[in-house]
Amino acid sequence: MQLEQAFAALRFDPAIPLWALAALGALGLATIGFAAWRRARGTVLRAVAFAVLLLWLAGPRAIQETREPLPDIGLLVVDQTASMSVGDRTSLTEAARAALVAQASHLKDLELRVLTVPEGGNSGTQLFAAIEGALADIPRSRFAGTIAITDGQIHDIPGVVPGGAPLNVLIPAQAEETDRRLRVIEAPSYGIVGKPVTVKVAIEDLGTAGHGTATLTIRRDGERPVVQTVPIGREQILTLPILRAGPSIVELSASPLPGEISPLNNRAVIEINGVRDRLRVLLISGEPHPGERTWRRLLKADPSVDLVHFTILRPPERDDLTPLNELALIAFPVRELFQDKIGEFDLIVLDRFQNRGLLPLPYLANIARRVREGGALLLSVGPEFTGPTSLALTPLASVLPATPLRTKGTIEEKFRPRISDRGQRHPVTEGLIGSNPPGDPTQAPVWGDWYRRIQASEVRGDALMQTPDGQSVLVLGRAEKGRTALLLSDQIWLWSRGHEGGGPQAELLRRIAHWAMQEPSLEENALTARIASDAGQGNRLTIERRFIEAEPPGAVTVTAPDGKTASLPLAEIAPGRASATMLAAMPGVWRIDDGTRTAYAAAGAANPQEIADLRATATLVGRLAQNSGGGVHWLGTAAAPDIPDLRRTEPDRAASGGSWVGLQRRHDHIVTGIAAAPLLPPWLALPLLLIPMVLAWRREGQ
Repeated sequence: MQLEQAFAALRFDPAIPLWALAALGALGLATIGFAAWRRARGTVLRAVAFAVLLLWLAGPRAIQETREPLPDIGLLVVDQTASMSVGDRTSLTEAARAALVAQASHLKDLELRVLTVPEGGNSGTQLFAAIEGALADIPRSRFAGTIAITDGQIHDIPGVVPGGAPLNVLIPAQAEETDRRLRVIEAPSYGIVGKPVTVKVAIEDLGTAGHGTATLTIRRDGERPVVQTVPIGREQILTLPILRAGPSIVELSASPLPGEISPLNNRAVIEINGVRDRLRVLLISGEPHPGERTWRRLLKADPSVDLVHFTILRPPERDDLTPLNELALIAFPVRELFQDKIGEFDLIVLDRFQNRGLLPLPYLANIARRVREGGALLLSVGPEFTGPTSLALTPLASVLPATPLRTKGTIEEKFRPRISDRGQRHPVTEGLIGSNPPGDPTQAPVWGDWYRRIQASEVRGDALMQTPDGQSVLVLGRAEKGRTALLLSDQIWLWSRGHEGGGPQAELLRRIAHWAMQEPSLEENALTARIASDAGQGNRLTIERRFIEAEPPGAVTVTAPDGKTASLPLAEIAPGRASATMLAAMPGVWRIDDGTRTAYAAAGAANPQEIADLRATATLVGRLAQNSGGGVHWLGTAAAPDIPDLRRTEPDRAASGGSWVGLQRRHDHIVTGIAAAPLLPPWLALPLLLIPMVLAWRREGQ
């Protein structure tokens, strides 16, 4: 409990109004002045008596206050942002905090409040904003000053220290430090497949002259790295080709600077999403039929598709004596399409096309070769697929995912196609509107019926749609680098006409076409990873594994940017999908491997401003501290910390010394009691008034 102290003061409490007291004083002064001018006897004694009268009427009182001193309040601000975890800063900070709190506990007239500055997202270190917030609860008359433990990398430095009290800065380092950083100046988010993009970067040395060269290493999606030697401090333009659709992770790293505090900001990660400029599709309709418009409308509705469409109106063997100039507007450019420019098409669609000699076998072999080299082929077949003109009897058979039944291969009966168990897990047919629910083969889908299908004698691909008795309707397959889709019915056009409620023909055909063109989002066994910021929890790595087998995959191996590995089990979250999440606090490229496939995810820094400059420095905040009356102190090393002593200083004195920091005494108090005593009570004033008057009369009478 603090001791009370007394304080005395003089106060006047007039017995008459001030104007009357002033008038009386003026009258008395005039009377005494006149007597003095006449040299009357007893003038001095009358003056004394009149002064005693005026003093008594003024009512002088002695006021005695009892005061209780209030403890001063100081702030100890501890920076806990990302850059404070570099090197020995954390241990030095904790040692300094503990020492200052212990010293403050022995000072009874001081309350030291500890304030931590947490990670601030993308806004850097907001140290002075935290101080402003804390000052809202501190009376300015009791604020003794601020002691901040920080590396000096502060991003909200004001012109004047908040609160008006001295600021002392303790830096957990020995002296000014050096750092090398890799800075990405410009990087695109998207790139056109097959075309290069440019990235602008610079390597900068902070705290040094910044001359010489450094080694820049470029690594993309785990491929063999490319190493370049670049000058320090100059902008570099990198040309990166976009080889495939989907996201590509590019990791850039600079060689370390000897003596730098940390290589954490020597790396940068760029994610570039590859997109196709235009998709070139060749659609050949073997004959006019009701479903022909379905394909054309689907492909023409996509603005990213350049469609080339030909319809065979009359087969070569038909001769009806029609003049040649009336058969077609242009001749069918067989050689141009299927030999000279076949490599330009991303997808070839053969709709009820049959081998009637229009395409020689070498040209059909060109289509098969294009598929094996990475192209896409989609066949929609009807009765012609089981006859002697079937494409299954041509070189295309080597890339087809199924073989038709030659005898009684065409079935004319009503049926409703269903999604197979495998199809429930395949992204092409997963979740189609109106489909039968997963795991319940007894419940039929709600879409319309078809009336013709082709039986397959051998299925080599994935049968995603079937008849109720298990016969394949939609089969997808792979041929080396390319893909083939086979629709064993020509009745899907009924859905587009709304027959019996219709069906999702547009969505299904779109998925089939884009899967065939290797759209990354439709990969059936894809391993993907992404890193997103979770509010309050930092970056989280989300891994998703697609699968079409009955058994879900077990676990994946996660490799952090620093090379440490961990096994992470996957949990099935939906048919054909297994997922797992984990914290990804370290910035850089994370590698995920399931034993067969590899995925990469880029983790940016949670607070880019924090790692932009990792040096411990006094250049930013030093002048502000000195102008406030405080100073800057270096805490040394963890092995031999140099922690300053805590002292109390007066407001007109310096608040920092060679080995100490000070918090001011503000001398604030509260009044606990007041006592008032008259200095001229009546019993004393009457004698002091009468004695001079009697003596004055006596002197005048002599």
